[in-house]
Amino acid sequence: MADTIDRFRSSTRGWLLGTLAGWGTLALTLGGLLVSFYFQAQGMMTGAAWLGPVALVTGLVLIALRWLANIGTGYEVTADRLVLRQGIIAKSIDEIELYRIKNVRIDFTILNQMVDIGTLTIGSSDETTATGPLVMRDIPRARARREALRERVNAARQARGVREIDLAEDRV
Repeated sequence: MADTIDRFRSSTRGWLLGTLAGWGTLALTLGGLLVSFYFQAQGMMTGAAWLGPVALVTGLVLIALRWLANIGTGYEVTADRLVLRQGIIAKSIDEIELYRIKNVRIDFTILNQMVDIGTLTIGSSDETTATGPLVMRDIPRARARREALRERVNAARQARGVREIDLAEDRV
């Protein structure tokens, strides 16, 4: 296999700090922690005091699930392929030939921009994306990675002598 040029995965920290869902999860976790400490300090763990620990545990479980999902999916860029590795126990590897990539789209919110993450969407003529585009969420340095990927796609096309021709119906 060709040498890896770039290797990355979704960022849990980026998700926490760069999305509303992440901010909500942090608020739930920290709120649960503060409420738990307050009721513990008051010495009264009765009534609604159980809500603090429940909120804390719920927030921690959400963070852990996001972290596991991010650890279980990795991306590699080589000179001629984009490799998608998924799974922790049962693993699968998909590859998209770079010359088959038609479109690399980036989406990001204002929060995403503050922590430099984004969502990369890959459209290609490869079987891997037959059911829909490959969506890579919460990718660190997404703008730079998109540009680098576009350059590699063009280089792979030139190396293979591939030209893309779109056949579209005439619209009246």
